Amino acid sequence: MNTLLVELGDRSYPIYIGAGLLNQPELYTRCIKAKQVVVITNETIAPLYLNKVLNSLGNFTVETVILPDGEQFKTLEYVTQIFDTLLSHKFSRNATLIALGGGVIGDMGGFAAACYQRGIAFIQIPTTLLAQVDSSVGGKTGVNHPLGKNMIGAFYQPQCVIADADVLDTLDDRQLAAGLAEVIKYGLIRDKIFFEWLETNIDRLLTRDKVALAYAIEQSCLNKAQVVSEDETETGVRATLNLGHTFGHAIETGSGYGTYLHGEAVAIGTCQAADLSRRKGWLTDADVERIINLFKRCHLPTTPPDNLNSDRFLELMAVDKKNVNGQIRLILLHSIGVATLPIDIDKNLLLETLNTYGRI
Repeated sequence: MNTLLVELGDRSYPIYIGAGLLNQPELYTRCIKAKQVVVITNETIAPLYLNKVLNSLGNFTVETVILPDGEQFKTLEYVTQIFDTLLSHKFSRNATLIALGGGVIGDMGGFAAACYQRGIAFIQIPTTLLAQVDSSVGGKTGVNHPLGKNMIGAFYQPQCVIADADVLDTLDDRQLAAGLAEVIKYGLIRDKIFFEWLETNIDRLLTRDKVALAYAIEQSCLNKAQVVSEDETETGVRATLNLGHTFGHAIETGSGYGTYLHGEAVAIGTCQAADLSRRKGWLTDADVERIINLFKRCHLPTTPPDNLNSDRFLELMAVDKKNVNGQIRLILLHSIGVATLPIDIDKNLLLETLNTYGRI
């Protein structure tokens, strides 16, 4: 097991990365202060891993909430089911919530923990590659609204993250590829050497080579932990983690939550951001081709859906937390390995990307 630290003063916490971690009770007890524990999971993960977690929590008073699986259920309505369980069983402010699942469960569980009695402890146990390398780390929690993704939420840090590599054995190929989209992002925004490693080793990751996966997870978490430690609430460099996400969130919202996996939408959005970076004169044609090719090798989509025209994209992109005074602001790339901070975008250049990239 490797341990990374997200350094945030008195809110610092460890990320445990390794195999067989679900079966190690001591990892839980380090982070749980009182007897009451609620485990939040979904209908897909519960039959696979819930009992392993419950066995490791044998000395605690445990309740469970099993939610339906899918981005379309990441709403206030389903978070209320978590509150119902906490209240009906008289959980106190000393209770701990454990989020066992992918990014949807992690975001919903963390948001419920942030809100219940103004904040209870929670633990992230991510069960998808995307959640292990991205959404479980950094304290972003929340739910979707019909008008925008992740627009209702809070910054709220976990007590720890337990990333058990063994759970990836049951992850389907589509979910694995979606997670790789976020892995690639770290190379693009701040770690060119890692991007080059991914170009060389992407086939090993797709065939679930344990050594390669462990390295990719650790490097991704290390990159994110460093960014979050520097900028917890996204007032500066943390915004670079949103490369491709403004386009991607528009795709998820405009297509209907659940049509595209988050990583699939981010892959398309990152290719659009690369195209726009080229139009700004920062990336070469060869750079953009390298980026698109790496996503294609992961069997990820790289072109936007036909049903979203430029007007609809602009409407959806206007609902983004990086925007200021109605001006769309994006993360772009100065080069592979160097991202911009959020910048105002010339609408004509943006329209060129929206009207032509992937549509000719």
